[in-house]
Amino acid sequence: MNPLLSLNYEAAIESLGTDYYDDVVAAEFPQQILRFRNNDLLVRLGLDPRQVSDADFIEAFGNFANPSHPFLALRYHGYQFGEYNPGLGDGRGFLYGQVRGTDGELYDFGTKGSGRTPYSRGGDGMLTLKGGVREVLAAEALHQMGVRTSRCLSLVETGLDLWRGDEPSPTRSAVMVRFSRSHIRFGTFERLNYLKRPDLIQKLLDHVIAYYYSHLSSAEGAERYIQFYNELVQRVAELVAHWMAVGFCHAVLNTDNMSITGESFDYGPFAFLPTYNPDFTAAYFDHYGRYSYGNQPGICKLNLELLQQPLGAAIDPTEMTAALAKFEGYYFDRYKQLMLQKLGFTGATNPILDELLVTTLQLLTDTQVGYHQFFFELSQAFKLRWKLDPNAILNETELLPELVSNSGYQQWLQLYHQAMSTIPASELDTVENLLTRSNPQTILLRPQIEAIWEPIAQDNNWEPFYTLLGKIQAGT
Repeated sequence: MNPLLSLNYEAAIESLGTDYYDDVVAAEFPQQILRFRNNDLLVRLGLDPRQVSDADFIEAFGNFANPSHPFLALRYHGYQFGEYNPGLGDGRGFLYGQVRGTDGELYDFGTKGSGRTPYSRGGDGMLTLKGGVREVLAAEALHQMGVRTSRCLSLVETGLDLWRGDEPSPTRSAVMVRFSRSHIRFGTFERLNYLKRPDLIQKLLDHVIAYYYSHLSSAEGAERYIQFYNELVQRVAELVAHWMAVGFCHAVLNTDNMSITGESFDYGPFAFLPTYNPDFTAAYFDHYGRYSYGNQPGICKLNLELLQQPLGAAIDPTEMTAALAKFEGYYFDRYKQLMLQKLGFTGATNPILDELLVTTLQLLTDTQVGYHQFFFELSQAFKLRWKLDPNAILNETELLPELVSNSGYQQWLQLYHQAMSTIPASELDTVENLLTRSNPQTILLRPQIEAIWEPIAQDNNWEPFYTLLGKIQAGT
């Protein structure tokens, strides 16, 4: 039997009833070629990768044969670029199924590119192969960096030619299966508020807490709900802090792309920063920079505020306002901790470290050296003698000529040396370990993605893709 079809699928969303989804069927495809399988996730599901063949993946997630449960297109609305859109829902994918991991948590398999649904709005319901390749890489890169993210379980090329305005067409198609904690979105609640169904909001809220915040279940009714919202605020604040630290711009932070579990997902025109620039915008259609890199914390807070409208059916608005006021504190605490780790230090309260962080960001702004290259070279060049000699810091790196020409570099150098001076000699290995762990060499800048896509598009050569993927997964 196919191990992927024999998993113990649960009817969690299905148990809510048909007010939340529509039954759909998958498209039929002329071809199925497995391009990616995530063996790491198979282990999380309690499966031995050696016992799961490529043919098993294709049967389950390529031609969608022999389903033991219905496929569900979830219903939701959302604020898109600030405008409310009631015409949304799963338009090119569906909830394939829900299973428990070896950790006891419930996970979703969600498709992308599996055909039309009632919410396709005239679209073909398909995914370009390039879009699938990009999401595989983004999810694995963010996971390796420690970001709370969905991941891709599989990517199957499907043999269809697609026409797109933002890619040379015709272009190849694929179907992807996304592995995530939940596909319930902020917009899932917003739809129910639009329909004036507080009863369905209450039902969905109880479901979310029972499955994804079960540690709150022992609290009394009203207290349980506000605890949920407070924890969601903290999760989202810490998530966006992680994006900012690793230099990631999601690009499309509409409320339908915000998960109720505080997990990062749905990677379209994402980009990693080439240089430190708060105005950097990843999506070509974001003409006014609404979702620019620097706007991400504020937008995520706004989305949490908008979520208060439907949640007001069950939670006191005054208490939600007080909970949301903690967002900045959660965000800055986590951002500071992560950025200091990139510099090799722990996040302990220290005025020197605070000043070092501010000065580092200013240096990166003024010099426009590569954001990721700066931190990687810092990790590679690290020497124990930096504690004794400030002139030894970064003196053997490629970036040195660009840095020393900036008037702020000497200040940064002295602050870094002062910070090093506070570290006991016996703990210097910790600095080196933090630098290495927090600053991988392989970063998905756009030129790298294009460099691995061109051989695929031109010669069907997948070797550069697998080589890059291997480096990402290894954290090198």
